Amino acid sequence: MPETKAPPPSTTGPATTAPAAHPNDQYWRTHDEQLLNDFPWLSRFHEADEKLGPPAPGENRVVFMGDSITEGWHLDQSFPGKPYINRGISGQTTPQMLVRFRQDVIDLDPKVVVILAGTNDIAGNTGPETLEQIEDNLASMTDLATANHIKVVMCSITPAFDYPWHRGLDPAPKIDKINAWMKGFAARKGYVYVDYHSAMKDAQDGLPPSLSKDGVHPLPAGYAMMAPLVETGIEIALAQ
Repeated sequence: MPETKAPPPSTTGPATTAPAAHPNDQYWRTHDEQLLNDFPWLSRFHEADEKLGPPAPGENRVVFMGDSITEGWHLDQSFPGKPYINRGISGQTTPQMLVRFRQDVIDLDPKVVVILAGTNDIAGNTGPETLEQIEDNLASMTDLATANHIKVVMCSITPAFDYPWHRGLDPAPKIDKINAWMKGFAARKGYVYVDYHSAMKDAQDGLPPSLSKDGVHPLPAGYAMMAPLVETGIEIALAQ
């Protein structure tokens, strides 16, 4: 089956929506075609993963697994000289990440995986999910990492008061619930938990204009706030 290319990520709107939301838009038709042909988008990083090769001796390789928030993060600028690998794909949900976790994380033999996921699940990008199903997918990714001797850094879902591509879902309290679960789960399992949410939220429990144009995707100022938090988390994980 030929590879299907999805549109490039956007800083003003994610490659994200329920498939029926914009049935006449070519962008979303391409998005739907991608889901049908390669649901987890294994083809996206397949060649890059094969070319990467094993870590160098003593290399503290870290893989960042996530969606558009991860994909849009210029890791080379935030962490110059660090062997950090970006495996974010715009619009993805936790079931998609779980399917590609072996190829895009385990097979790269990192010391640490940084997981930032769940907001697109709440937005319904690949269909309805309960909060428990989202949590189960996150837990399954950590189980896979632990079974393969990869340290886990779980990141809170970043604030969102509303989704510009799927309005009216009231995501903020759902994000709060998953983050509370994640913090407790990480503590029980001995994983590192990085709390972006508390540092970034505004009075509405959303992402303020100073950190995001659309209330979901961070601006450089947002990533500048996130970088030291996750760097500390990675250092703690490496020291475990």
